[in-house]
Amino acid sequence: MRCGFVLAAIVLLASCGKKQAASTEESEGPTPVTVEAAVLGAIDRVIMADAVLYPVNQANVTSKISSPVKRVLVNRGDHVRAGQLLVELEAADLTAAASESQHQYQQSQAAYQVLTGATVLEDKTKAQSDVQAAQQTYDAAKKVFDSRDELQKQGALAQKLVEDARVAMVQAQSQLEVARRHLQALNDVSQRESIAGAAAQMNAAKSHYDNAAAQAGYAEVRSPISGIVADREVYPGEMPQPGSPLVSIVDVSQIVARANVPVKDAMTIKAGRPARIAGPEGDIAGKVTVVSPAVDPSTTTVEVWVQAPNPGERLKPGATVHVAIVAETIQNTMVVPAAALLNFDEGGQKVMVVVNNSVARERRISVGVRQGDRVQILSGLQPGEMVVTSGGLGLDDKAKVKVLAPKTEEDEDEDADQDAPDEKKPADASKKDDKKK
Repeated sequence: MRCGFVLAAIVLLASCGKKQAASTEESEGPTPVTVEAAVLGAIDRVIMADAVLYPVNQANVTSKISSPVKRVLVNRGDHVRAGQLLVELEAADLTAAASESQHQYQQSQAAYQVLTGATVLEDKTKAQSDVQAAQQTYDAAKKVFDSRDELQKQGALAQKLVEDARVAMVQAQSQLEVARRHLQALNDVSQRESIAGAAAQMNAAKSHYDNAAAQAGYAEVRSPISGIVADREVYPGEMPQPGSPLVSIVDVSQIVARANVPVKDAMTIKAGRPARIAGPEGDIAGKVTVVSPAVDPSTTTVEVWVQAPNPGERLKPGATVHVAIVAETIQNTMVVPAAALLNFDEGGQKVMVVVNNSVARERRISVGVRQGDRVQILSGLQPGEMVVTSGGLGLDDKAKVKVLAPKTEEDEDEDADQDAPDEKKPADASKKDDKKK
């Protein structure tokens, strides 16, 4: 009889437990959730990487001559412009050598002018006069010979006089030929070669002067670029060697972030793609300027340069930053909030989809590109389906849900006021008391 009593008690307790569980479920009701529609849109494939900042341009200004430093006109941190005088070296000896070369050049110029304007002309005029005189002498000697030859034929003149006239005519003809060849030589060779020789001497003197002037000009060391003086290596009185740096200049009007990107990601990056540089000084928009064609064998990465303007010169070379490169923009793809993603216990990801505005259904999905708080869905969803963005954690398949209206800006402001510290309340209360008074 005691056993029957115990059995009856167990059955009674079990039935009470079932009724209590059922009443609990009825009292809990549907789970409140917020939803957002899965839409077709665009999403960016963003590649993130750490990078080191470099100036867009830099120059180590060196000396081309060995000479003592006379004065240094800039200090570290000074802004300079292209062509500005930075350092002046002692150059009295070089200036004197340049002056001497200049005078030699002027002398060769004068000799060239004399040759082309007077000497050659005088030689040519004299040669022409010699030809004319020789021609006249020959003509006269020929007339004498012809006359004596005619008289000799008539028997009125001795043969010896005819021979003497012949000799005189031949001599005159020979002198005429010599004068003509001299004139022709002046016209064809001598005049041209004399002018060419004088011109060569003048050009050599000019080159010597230009070289001496350039050497003297190297005493003034000027900036090849505009930028900021990063370092000055010399002081007045020192003797820098040719090729040694005197002043270092960096141009940080724009900044270049050099990042090492894995080969797989670098294959999708092209020069000209938009990017952003994020660091302690803020976030700046830029673009990809260089994608190295070679892989670094030590890190198996590809170096990518992102260039961006540097207003106010806030970003400093050598600093470490993060770069976000938009490798590509995927159009017309399924996009949902990242908050909608949930994990399966056995692996993989899912979302909860609300159907008929009251039932949550479980959907296994395949995820693609992530960008901020948005994620690409490759499979498992249809456009327009409402995915649970909050309240889905621990939600079972086919569970009853209640879709909450999205919060407005006013609601968010009220929530913020409610979350404010309690220390402000006494002050607010005191203000109300003052108003009442």
